[in-house]
Amino acid sequence: MYTEKSAVTPMKVCEKQERQWPGTVMLVLSVIATSVLAIYMAKNIDELATFITAIGVIGPLVSISLHTLLGASPIPTETLTAINGIVFGPAAGTFYSWIGYMLASFVEYFIGVKIGNIADFESERDKMPFGLGRLPADSPWFLILGRVVPFGGAKVVGVVGGVYRVSLWRFTWTAALATGAGALIFAYGGSMLKGLF
Repeated sequence: MYTEKSAVTPMKVCEKQERQWPGTVMLVLSVIATSVLAIYMAKNIDELATFITAIGVIGPLVSISLHTLLGASPIPTETLTAINGIVFGPAAGTFYSWIGYMLASFVEYFIGVKIGNIADFESERDKMPFGLGRLPADSPWFLILGRVVPFGGAKVVGVVGGVYRVSLWRFTWTAALATGAGALIFAYGGSMLKGLF
């Protein structure tokens, strides 16, 4: 039977698919570009370290900017954190990575505040292991442990926190704790790799 609802729904689905097309293309292109960049950086770590060291005070700013941009994207930034450990040492590498992670967390949070459709993030949240997706969005356990889930857990937590308008104070201290621990582990690991090569 032909109804008003059935006449409108396919158009909305079609419009939604048309709107998703540019975003999908941009995501694929950014994954390819970042992968090429990551491979290049991995093969030229000494040159990257020399470059970042040679540009002086701008080196940490470049690193923090890259962390912020990549951290708020679907691209993992643990490699960049390890490179910070190699270039700056474990303490400074941890600090610069932590600042970048925190800035990326705030970008994700404010993206969450602005978006209207949470369906995609709810489905990702439901897939989180150990029942984390069943915890309330403002639970410190969700906000901290969700960030350690590989392949996007931190991004899901950041956006969901914004969508649910988690208190900015709670979001900040939980993000600081979780990202600080991650930055320390990967920067320290990166600094130890320096000694192996």
